[in-house]
Amino acid sequence: MEAVQTFGRKKTATAVAHCKRGRGLIRVNGAPLELLEPAILKFKVYEVLLLLGEERFANVDIRIRVQGGGVVSQVYAIRQALAKAIVAFYQKYVDEASKKEIKEILVQYDRTLLVADPRRCEPKKFGGPGARARFQKSYR
Repeated sequence: MEAVQTFGRKKTATAVAHCKRGRGLIRVNGAPLELLEPAILKFKVYEVLLLLGEERFANVDIRIRVQGGGVVSQVYAIRQALAKAIVAFYQKYVDEASKKEIKEILVQYDRTLLVADPRRCEPKKFGGPGARARFQKSYR
């Protein structure tokens, strides 16, 4: 069976994409991509489809499971998992030239589609309400 498994991460959200030969289905947590909420952020995921063209996704089925993080982080994790899945599938089962072409298009548009953002939340320290802010000083 021709299948690849990739993941996308953003902050604490993790999306795992399972890509195999099929007929162009893309599902997120069992629901089709069209039902992804919020509607405004749906286009962040569609960017991958629009950049590469629908015909590249016509012969693959991609199932994505996503958990952790907030709504925005999950959307960014999904788009990264989707982009990495199509690149990995083309590398393994199609040919190196088309994989290179796909990778060029994605990296040129937005590097975070293939490379994870390493930024994390900084832990709170004592002596203040947050990671960097200190309590207000009073003299009286």
